[in-house]
Amino acid sequence: MAELEDRIAQGRGDVPADLVLRGGLVFDLVTGDLLEGDVAICGDTIVGIGERYEGGEVIDVTGLTLVPGFIDTHLHIESSLVTPFEFDRCVTPRGVTTAICDPHEIANVIGPDGIRYFQKASELTVMDIRVQLSSCVPSTDMETSGAAITAEDLKPLMEHPSGIGLAEFMNYPGVIHRDPGAMAKLRLYESGHVDGHCPQLSGRDLNAYIAAGIRTEHEATTAEEALEKLQKGMRVLIREGSVSKDLVALQPLLTERTSAYMCLCTDDRNPLDIAEHGHLDYMIRTLIALGTPALAAYRAASLSAAEAFGLKDRGQIAPGKRADIVAVRSLEDCDAQMVFCAGRRVSDAAFAQRETVSPVGRRSVNAPTVAARDFRSAGNREATDVIGILEGKIITEHLHEDIAIVDGDKRPDPARDLARIAVIERHGRNGNIATGFVRGFGLQAGAIASTVCHDHHNIACVGVDYDDMALAANRLGEIEGGFVVTRGGEVLAELALPVAGLMSLEPFETVRDRLDVLRDAARGLGVVLEEPFLQLAFLALPVIPALKITDRGLVDVEKFEIIG
Repeated sequence: MAELEDRIAQGRGDVPADLVLRGGLVFDLVTGDLLEGDVAICGDTIVGIGERYEGGEVIDVTGLTLVPGFIDTHLHIESSLVTPFEFDRCVTPRGVTTAICDPHEIANVIGPDGIRYFQKASELTVMDIRVQLSSCVPSTDMETSGAAITAEDLKPLMEHPSGIGLAEFMNYPGVIHRDPGAMAKLRLYESGHVDGHCPQLSGRDLNAYIAAGIRTEHEATTAEEALEKLQKGMRVLIREGSVSKDLVALQPLLTERTSAYMCLCTDDRNPLDIAEHGHLDYMIRTLIALGTPALAAYRAASLSAAEAFGLKDRGQIAPGKRADIVAVRSLEDCDAQMVFCAGRRVSDAAFAQRETVSPVGRRSVNAPTVAARDFRSAGNREATDVIGILEGKIITEHLHEDIAIVDGDKRPDPARDLARIAVIERHGRNGNIATGFVRGFGLQAGAIASTVCHDHHNIACVGVDYDDMALAANRLGEIEGGFVVTRGGEVLAELALPVAGLMSLEPFETVRDRLDVLRDAARGLGVVLEEPFLQLAFLALPVIPALKITDRGLVDVEKFEIIG
């Protein structure tokens, strides 16, 4: 931060400011007014608005409106499929100047070293990456992860300057039933911030969860659910990711009255969606197009987010605040023309000047070699539990179908949209393989497989041909993880993710282009989902209702037990 005396002197105009933005209008997120006058910046801090200033550097922003930098209040950078450095380069030019991340994807693969990787990266990126400490590694005891993190493991990580608090507490049954391990982690942050994760929780159970000191929540999928959480003191984060799309459902709740207690987040969003639609900029312009007042949308994207997470130094273009500024042509279009992070203009040169951190988690895919026979589904009754996909949501239906047994196997049935789903343990711990059925992909041939498999990140594979499923799963081991599409004994498309089986070492543009090829290949198999790979990943997350699958079998999430 710039020296105190320098900030005061430049704010008073006794000496020229380091940087002056001249000719634009400042959108004040407290009053909703558009303010005329220069914006003076000293180092990384805004020191003056609404007046005329001289500066060592003056940038003309005539015709543009200046808004505070956007804050993504909850995301997993790993789900962007690129490193923190490429994520920085991908979304910062769109106005995202702060990202509050939970690195629990990589932590589930390699443990605390994955968190340390993100902490080190946060010291070098142009944007400000705030690294929450992952609270639930693994998310439950109904899956096999590559690591387990206890309260004692978290303690040495707590003092890093990127920290805010404890990341999403996914094990909500562990909270409300006072599991000792959960209690130990919560006690670490009794006076700090704890992020929430409690889909469909209500009534006394919700009261108990909030009473644990949990203050934010991003899993509300209906306005009714979000309203109860707001009324009980939680700040609701509206989520719009590549799979979880809750913006339209929650938009009516975001008004100028509620916007002080609502924020925006992406959770999981890949470079293809970012390229085709956008990031938080997409959420802002969509909200406004749906009728949300611009003040409410921009407030949720910055000032309310800063307040919710205790970031008192940002969220408003005002003296004393961090100089995170986005210049847009129009509030409605949210089309960033210039972006400043801590007073530094975002540019290719700024990204090129960064140092980087060596990748971690290499050669992390240690799954057994599988054959077609491993995907058979033995059983002696035709009544079958089926995972039902709800597109645009990570919650699923618990369906029931009768499936005939032929030669001791219940076969996939493309005519009824019943595909085989399998999860294969890939951390080299036990070699578990679990199989089940899923409806919603529309698969007519072949298979797709992934090592992005929340949150344990074993291999998830879905298909209607066992040979193609085996080919896809085994190929993932050869490329150190990623996505694979197969048909007729051939690999049609693939994307290698060698950093813990989660992130590419390629530029985000390359990943974006390969995702486009993968999506086309999946559609060629009959897949009807817009984002089949992340949709597949969430079918293995046993803390989201109603029916999921892990390497240990089908999980009835509402009963919180393995059923087969």
